[in-house]
Amino acid sequence: MTNKSPTRPPGRIRNKMRFSIVWKLNIKLFFRLFWIFINLNICLILISAVGLFVHAEQTAGTVAEKLTQAGPPPPLEVDDWLELTPIRIEHSAAEPEGFRIPSGIQAYLPSLTAQQIRSIDLPPRGEGLGIWGRIQQVSYNVALPMDDSFYLLSYRPVQTIRILAAMFGIMLLIEGITLLRSIASGARVIRRTLQPIEQLAETARNLSHEGIFSPEQLKDLAGKLDDINATHLDTRISVDETQSELQSLAAAINGMLDRINESYRSQARFVSDASHELRTPISVIQGYANLLDRWGKKDEKTLQESIDAIKNETAHMKTLVEQLLFLARGDNNTMALQIESFELSALAQEILRETQMIDGGHEYSTILTPVYIKGDKGLIKQATRILMDNAMKYTPAGKQITLSVSSKDNLARLTVQDEGIGIEPEAVPLIFDRFFRTDESRTRATGGSGLGLAIAKWITERHGGHLEVLSRLEVGTRISIVLPMVPEGEVHKG
Repeated sequence: MTNKSPTRPPGRIRNKMRFSIVWKLNIKLFFRLFWIFINLNICLILISAVGLFVHAEQTAGTVAEKLTQAGPPPPLEVDDWLELTPIRIEHSAAEPEGFRIPSGIQAYLPSLTAQQIRSIDLPPRGEGLGIWGRIQQVSYNVALPMDDSFYLLSYRPVQTIRILAAMFGIMLLIEGITLLRSIASGARVIRRTLQPIEQLAETARNLSHEGIFSPEQLKDLAGKLDDINATHLDTRISVDETQSELQSLAAAINGMLDRINESYRSQARFVSDASHELRTPISVIQGYANLLDRWGKKDEKTLQESIDAIKNETAHMKTLVEQLLFLARGDNNTMALQIESFELSALAQEILRETQMIDGGHEYSTILTPVYIKGDKGLIKQATRILMDNAMKYTPAGKQITLSVSSKDNLARLTVQDEGIGIEPEAVPLIFDRFFRTDESRTRATGGSGLGLAIAKWITERHGGHLEVLSRLEVGTRISIVLPMVPEGEVHKG
């Protein structure tokens, strides 16, 4: 048989990862870096402004000290005085308008100019200067009183502003290039960081895809799963120990892989048990066929014994194969349910009549309450018959079997209770496993295959219910099918 690998949409997971995670993170990192640069530029502008202020104050203080020592220049020579310095001196007969530095800052300024009036001049807009031209014409003024007049010390840091502007331009260019490069480099870094998630997603997609796997693929998968555990995570998928988020995702995926591994092992056990179960009747049929070949052709007693044995074994094999096919269809979700609303107590009464027709060795009693449920009537009947058959097999002749239907908390309960040999406490959680038998009760002498309760469990869970078991050795067993009830207003609907 040729195994066709599942079709993969090309690059589907990678594209999804790229657009849903990588680029979202990359955009966030881009804008974060962008705001970092903006804040950095603002800080540098403020620092530069403070530096210009301090330099202007120190320069004004130095010039004021020289003026105090040498005396003020003649008014006509003011324009030429200190021509080579960034300070310009203007004479004013009246006190200029302006502001004073707060007293808390005056202590850090030159003493001659600390308490004097200051002003900042910016050329008006009507002079044909642009923003950059107006910035270059900014002057910082300090009014120095001397001889009943004032000298305005004007500091114009034109060269300093040009140098700072050039530095800022270079820095902005570098920041722009860095931002553009961060788009590509950030995406690469994020993809490399999220590569383990891509591997986990790809693995999960492959494992959850409904495809057909060859025995070799399943064996290889089982071998890989054996190597995956909490302490050897990087055996299969490399995840940095510092990436706690990836470790959580890896743990979740590994949990899924553990369940897949357990399911695979369960299927392997199921196949092994089914093979063993079929091997016994085949061996019996083969043995009696050989017996017939040797002696049964003329010996009527041997002939009849062989025919009866072969008929019994083939009937057992037929039942077993039907049960295996039922479970296989259930596992593959290919069994369609015929849902209808019906009265569970009426179904129980019908099953009881059919059971009494074929079994006259037990006493039967009923406790029936009208209860409506929705489900596949045939499957619910099959599950109930399984419970009744088990009760008949493991209850001694003359003992009582009780079939009851009740309701509580919007749940319907169909219960089969016997006075049989009971089940050991440690075996109760295992009785619904496929092919499970206890040494004392579930032997081939009863004719069971160990699949009946597994089928009853599947039917009950498929209807949204569950099974409840209470058993005591040498006292009896009570098994209940618990299913959702139909609300009173919907009894006659559907």
